[in-house]
Amino acid sequence: MTDHDEFAWDQTLYKYEQIAQVIAERIRKDVYPPQSVLSEVRFEDEFGVSRPTVRLAFKLLREEGLIVTRRGKGSVVVHKDHRPPR
Repeated sequence: MTDHDEFAWDQTLYKYEQIAQVIAERIRKDVYPPQSVLSEVRFEDEFGVSRPTVRLAFKLLREEGLIVTRRGKGSVVVHKDHRPPR
């Protein structure tokens, strides 16, 4: 998906939830393999949303254990078998 006009938003979910779902699926399918750096700006453009919306999506991905975010370093995909301790 490269054009946000083609994305069909589900009106029953928040946009950030849907963006997180799309990115999570791409991570699981190795579209973004471990150590890939994810760009907030790229997803902002791709989905036609604001930076805070992308940041909320990244927060969900961190909670799932799919990415880690380091201040000044960005967000990076972790090994797809990695899951946070419960």
